[in-house]
Amino acid sequence: MPHLSPAVRRLPRTAGPVAALTTLLALGLTLTSAAASDANDTEPAGPKPTIVLEHGAFADASGWNDVIHALQKRGYTVYAPANPLRSLTGDTEYLKSFLATVPDPVVLVGHSYGGAVITGAATGNPAVKALVYIAAYAPDEGEGVAQATALGGGTTELLQHITARPFPGSATADADAYIDTAYFRQLFAQDLPAGQAAQMAAAQRPAAFATLTQPAGAPAWKTIPSWYLIARNDHTIPPAAERAMAARAHAHTVEINSSHAAMVSHPNAVTDLILDAATG
Repeated sequence: MPHLSPAVRRLPRTAGPVAALTTLLALGLTLTSAAASDANDTEPAGPKPTIVLEHGAFADASGWNDVIHALQKRGYTVYAPANPLRSLTGDTEYLKSFLATVPDPVVLVGHSYGGAVITGAATGNPAVKALVYIAAYAPDEGEGVAQATALGGGTTELLQHITARPFPGSATADADAYIDTAYFRQLFAQDLPAGQAAQMAAAQRPAAFATLTQPAGAPAWKTIPSWYLIARNDHTIPPAAERAMAARAHAHTVEINSSHAAMVSHPNAVTDLILDAATG
């Protein structure tokens, strides 16, 4: 509550109507000034950024639902476009074209493979003011997702539990990769209820194998401030690799006890990190 100066704390008992009105007006001006000062302490100058959320492989945009709700309640415009999951080059170009249609400034958020996509899509785009990685890939130039997985010496059993399904027009060596539904919760969402993880497994979005091997282009994290949430209990991307990528990007970093699906199991922590980036 704003502090009132002694001059406006109470009306004099003998004040006439004019004096009383003058005092009340002074009180109103004092309260308005204090409220504006409080608002300036919590809100950044200028327009609120548009927040764009990019999902990764084995998930879809619905994984952001709780985060979207929390951000919209705070007055942010939020978009969570579908990621084609066909190739790193093509997915990056798709997100670039999407970003060209939204108001700036932009905070760009990526989960999992979506981190590799935002890393390329933001390069050279002055509208993007911050990058936020949620248990995500932040590859360097020339580095593929598979190479980034090995950073820091960590390991994952993900590729041992992949089901491959062909898709029309795929190259001979390419196919859609799904996590075997019997292992989905263990690898992707072990801190979610079994029923919820089973639904996510049934509805998972596959990624073409090509997304794993294509080398990344120039990374935006070299020129754009970055934030990173490390999931300590991640069984999809090794936490050691997440730490290595966060350190390399000089990202503002937090660690939480979470599975790979941090935006679903810990939406408050994810929202808080995005707000940190948005208010910069």
